[in-house]
Amino acid sequence: MIQIPKNIIEDWNEKEAPIVLTTVSKEGVPNSIYATCAALFEGNKALVANNKFKKTYQNIMDNDRATLLFISKDRKAYQLKGSIKYATEGPEFDDMKKWNNANMPGYGVAILDVEEIYSGAEKLV
Repeated sequence: MIQIPKNIIEDWNEKEAPIVLTTVSKEGVPNSIYATCAALFEGNKALVANNKFKKTYQNIMDNDRATLLFISKDRKAYQLKGSIKYATEGPEFDDMKKWNNANMPGYGVAILDVEEIYSGAEKLV
């Protein structure tokens, strides 16, 4: 697992919302969602609150690969790729409950363990 570089964390902290999370079904069919409730965690994970997942949840259960796309305020696009899992308890879930919109249910949290980072076709990490 990698550490997300400081400059990318800074761009994340001033990103334009929403982010895009893409998961893949067991048949290999991608599914993308917009999400506004997301955060970085421990310098190497991206968290996305499950406020309305359906296909996304099933895809996480069936396939552990995902990508998250965000755009910085300077219009630079980043793609974080890695393995994904789901939790309804534990430190990532507890963290999500702190920043998730209070009007949203926060049923669980998708946890992307970042393994690669791209900006366009350029591999950064």
